[in-house]
Amino acid sequence: MSFFDNFELNRLENLELLAKQVVEGFIIGLHKSPFHGFSVEFAEHRIYNQGESTRNIDWKVFARTEKLFTKKYEEETNLRAQIVIDTSSSMYFPEERKGNELNKLQFSALAAASLMNLLKKQRDAFGLSLFDDKVNIHTKAKSSTKHYRILLSHLDKLIKEPAHDKKTSVVDTLHQIADSIHKRSLVIIFSDMFDKNDNNEELFSALQHLKYNKHEVVLFHVMDKKLEESFEFENRPHEFIDMESGERVKLQSNQVREFYQEKVKSFKEALRLRCLQYRIDMIETDIREGFHSVLETYLVKRKKMRI
Repeated sequence: MSFFDNFELNRLENLELLAKQVVEGFIIGLHKSPFHGFSVEFAEHRIYNQGESTRNIDWKVFARTEKLFTKKYEEETNLRAQIVIDTSSSMYFPEERKGNELNKLQFSALAAASLMNLLKKQRDAFGLSLFDDKVNIHTKAKSSTKHYRILLSHLDKLIKEPAHDKKTSVVDTLHQIADSIHKRSLVIIFSDMFDKNDNNEELFSALQHLKYNKHEVVLFHVMDKKLEESFEFENRPHEFIDMESGERVKLQSNQVREFYQEKVKSFKEALRLRCLQYRIDMIETDIREGFHSVLETYLVKRKKMRI
């Protein structure tokens, strides 16, 4: 059974509800004992003692475990996070989906919504930046419920209004975003890193700019590994269309598969090595595998930033 079979992802109307489901499922699954080892970071959970006030009982945990736990949240804001999403046309791949399959943009939007849900629970502040060939949305980091719902509305609009022929300028936009974040933050990027500029050195320079400003950076390199990395298309004639330029090419997949795989491997290896050099966490993220790695990476990074 696929991870996504647990969610009605083909009905993305209620992004907030889906984000809550993702986060709750992730937290419950961390340990056999609910929230064990995660309590310091999320909330103080302990077994409910008879006679205590029922105000802080976590009823959602009870519904899953039939055990009573009480919770007490930390009151202070511990961290500032800026979530950055590439919204160019290549992120809407694959356009033809089946059942609960998501495209890269839908995956990134739901992953971002889940992260914001978790950040809000922990009293952390979070902002959102959306870009294609320019920065279209850039909000300051806040921790309020009102702010959370405003950002969800931006993500919801992305999902419901797909756009074509939107090129990417990762280089220019990351430089602009780096200049716009004035306080030390955890910068979380969702992108396939396909850029209209083929100059890798300029791309790496833009990533390095974020580190110069003393931000911690996590890059979720979002791909459909089956199609975009392994090139597992049926061995028959296909017409491939560049989603950003509209350029078309007709070919049989097996004729170029090996060459294509080598090119993708070379690009990813160069990106991985530069991220390692700049101490940027690069996480290869397959849109077919769920959100566990996204949320787990955030928790690990958050813990390190508080040490």
